[in-house]
Amino acid sequence: MRRRSHAEEHENHERWLVSYADFITLLFAFFVVMYSLSSVNEGKYRILSDSLVAAFRNVNVNSQGQEAMAGALAPAAAPVLPQARPRPVEPPANAREEARKQKTREQMRDMAREILRALNPLVREGKVAVSEGLKGVTVEINASVLFPLGEAKLQPAAEKVLRAVAEVIAAAEFPVIVEGHTDPTPIATAQFPSNWELSGARASSVVRLFIDAGVAAGRLTATGYGEQRPVASNNTAEGRARNRRVAILIEAQNPDTVKELDLSKAE
Repeated sequence: MRRRSHAEEHENHERWLVSYADFITLLFAFFVVMYSLSSVNEGKYRILSDSLVAAFRNVNVNSQGQEAMAGALAPAAAPVLPQARPRPVEPPANAREEARKQKTREQMRDMAREILRALNPLVREGKVAVSEGLKGVTVEINASVLFPLGEAKLQPAAEKVLRAVAEVIAAAEFPVIVEGHTDPTPIATAQFPSNWELSGARASSVVRLFIDAGVAAGRLTATGYGEQRPVASNNTAEGRARNRRVAILIEAQNPDTVKELDLSKAE
C-alpha cells in the first residue's frame, strides 16, 4: 500500500468567525458613518434653530451659529399677546349734567367779574348793578347813562359803556336778552305812542350796538316791558329813576327745543 504524500488536512470548523468578524466590522463602520452623519445634521439643526431664535429676538448671529449678544443661550421669550384695553367708564347722565352746570356757573361768575371790573366807576355811582341768579347774569344800566329823557337814541358816552359789556359777551356763546324798562310817566309822541314802544326801541338800540361790537345776532333778543316790571316804588323820583333802565340778561341755559304737539294724541 502506497504511503500518502501529504497528511490529511485538519478541517477548520471556526471559519465562520472570520465572516462574522468582517460583518461586525462592517456593521461598526456603518454605525460610525451614521453617527457622524447624525452629528453633522444636529449641528446644522442647531445653527438653523439659533438663527430662527435670533431673527425673532432681533439679534445678530455669527457664522458659527452663536449669538453675538450675551445671553444667547437663554430661551426665547414667549410672544406678548396684545391686551384688550378697558373701555373708559362714562359717568352717569346725572353726573355729566351736574358737571355741565358747574362749568356754566364758573363761566357765568367769570363774566360777571369781568363786567364789574369794566364798569367799576358806574357800579360805585349806583348807575350799574350786576347780579347772578339761576337764570344767569343780569346787568342793569340806568337809562340816564344811555339815553336822553324820552328818547331811544344812544348818547355818545353810552357806547363806551355798552362796548365794554359787548366785549365780554362776545367771547361766550350764551343767549342774551336785552330788556327795556320805563317808569309809568305817560308818553305820547309820533315816534313813541306809549312806553311800550319807547322801551322796545331802547332795547333795539342796545342790540344794534352789540351786533356792531361783534356779538352774534342769533344770540340776541330785544324786548320792551314798558312800566310793567318795576324794581322800585314809583312814588318817589329816586324809585322812578331806578325803574328807567336797560337790563341785559345773559342766560345760563340755552332755550328749550320747540317740539310741535301731535294733535292725534290729544284726542
